[in-house]
Amino acid sequence: METAAAGWTASRDGEPGGLTGHRLGRWTAALLFLGVSAVIGCRVADVDGITPVPQLLAFLPWLLVPTGLGLLTALFSRWWFGVVWAVALLGLLAWYIEPYGKTGRPSGAPLVSFRVLTSNVEFGQATEALVAAVRRERPDIVFVQECQYTCDAGLKEALGTDYPHRAAQIEAGSAGSVVLSRFPLDPADGVDGTMAMPGAIADVRGHAVRLQLAHPVPPLPGRLDLWRRELGDLRDFAAESVGGDGRTPVVLAGDFNASQDHAAFRRILDADLRDATRLTGEDRTPSWPARTAPAFGVQIDHVLLSAGFSARTARFLDLPDTDHRALLVDVTLHRAAMRSTPS
Repeated sequence: METAAAGWTASRDGEPGGLTGHRLGRWTAALLFLGVSAVIGCRVADVDGITPVPQLLAFLPWLLVPTGLGLLTALFSRWWFGVVWAVALLGLLAWYIEPYGKTGRPSGAPLVSFRVLTSNVEFGQATEALVAAVRRERPDIVFVQECQYTCDAGLKEALGTDYPHRAAQIEAGSAGSVVLSRFPLDPADGVDGTMAMPGAIADVRGHAVRLQLAHPVPPLPGRLDLWRRELGDLRDFAAESVGGDGRTPVVLAGDFNASQDHAAFRRILDADLRDATRLTGEDRTPSWPARTAPAFGVQIDHVLLSAGFSARTARFLDLPDTDHRALLVDVTLHRAAMRSTPS
């Protein structure tokens, strides 16, 4: 016990153990602060940086943990510059943990309400669980990612009667996607990507609604440029579809492999889209990885809406056999951004 206590004795006592303990504590705190500062610096600069910054940005709220540990270490080491550094980092983290994106309810009268579900079924493994959830929750439009051939066949067999309309690009592995709808669908160009991102125009009780599935590649080391490019393509789609004539309502939903802490995703929101979870107070609710959510994780599954929509509720559903939670949203289209389907 005496040896341990000596290790933390103030260096002014002249004992080598105290000096060594202080130096070790200061170096430990400095390394923690440098790592957090690199991530926060990219957030301040509104860029996603290079590996491992984009991966760490996804878990930005959790950087409170190493920052807090560094603060305690700096206090025990009597490193006052480190204490100030830690306080500054904590302040920036608190600022950026605040939800990002526009809110507000459309001023026009409500026209039509419907329910949207998005789910990544992880190589089709959660197809049966998705079918059960769809039958229970009865969404009107379903966005499905990672739907390969057996998934597609299973959805047709189980849901083909209730959801006779579909926009699909079915491929092996994680590349396939499908949009199921109770409403009639007209074809529309999707967004090109490594994994399929089909689109369609739904006739929602006489009102045209542009549907677009999102599934860019994840930000893996060596694929960051591709990840940025595909999120950029989704941003271009949003800017053209929402900012073009300003009248066509848009629902952009799926597994974005990005959170609000990624600059590339924020640029999609900045194209005048609203995140449904932001509108309903469920922002920051983790959707991935499902095995540790909601205790630990990040929200990368989103339903984004153009300004003519409001969202009443947003709920995350736990499905077995997939690493993503499904997202169920009740939305209402308002008169302000309406365009009727031509008769």
